[in-house]
Amino acid sequence: MASEALTLGERPAGDDPIALFSAWLEDAEASEPNDPDALALATVDEAGLPDVRMVLLKDFDERGFVFYTNFQSAKGVQLLASRKAAMCFHWKSLRRQVRLRGQIEVLSDAEADAYFASRPQGSRIGAWASDQSRPLESRAVLEARVAELGAEYGDGPVPRPAHWSGFRLVPSQIEFWHDGQFRLHDRAVFTPQGSGWTVERLYP
Repeated sequence: MASEALTLGERPAGDDPIALFSAWLEDAEASEPNDPDALALATVDEAGLPDVRMVLLKDFDERGFVFYTNFQSAKGVQLLASRKAAMCFHWKSLRRQVRLRGQIEVLSDAEADAYFASRPQGSRIGAWASDQSRPLESRAVLEARVAELGAEYGDGPVPRPAHWSGFRLVPSQIEFWHDGQFRLHDRAVFTPQGSGWTVERLYP
C-alpha cells in the first residue's frame, strides 16, 4: 500500500478495489444517460489478433466481473480458447475509467440458469433464434425464426440453450483513472496479493 492516503479525483480510494468500483458504478448510474454498466471487452483470436466489442456487466463481487453471451459467438469461441480477457469501463460524464485484466471462468449451470430465467421473454427467445456472429442471409430470416419460436413457446418457460451461458473475469489487475487538469490524471492500479490487494499510484 502506498504510504500516502490514496485519493482519486478527491475521493478516498481505500484498499479494496471492489468497494471502490461499486462506488464509482453507483456514481455512474446517477450520471450516465445510457448503460452505465457497459464495458469494452477485449479478447484475442487464434492468430493472436485483438478483438473488442461492447457488452453489459451483469454482476460483480470479490470473485470477479460477470457477463453473458453465446459460446458459439466470436467472443465466446475466443474466450473459451484463451481463458483470458480485458475490460474497460468509461464514464464520460464523470471523466473516469476502470481497466481490468485477468483469467476467465465459465459460470456454473445454476448461475446461468438463474440469470437466463430473469431475462425478458423476448430476450430468451432471441438467444435461441440468433446464430450469433455467423452470416445471416437476411433480416427477414431472423425475424421469421423469432416468430416461429415465439409461437412455439408462447408465454411459457423458455429453457436456456446449452450454448448460452456466462463468463467471470477474475482480475489480476484493476486500474482506476480519473481525469485531471492539464492531463495530470489520477491513476492507481490494484493487484491481488494473498487475501488482499496492493495498490500503487501511476504517473499519468
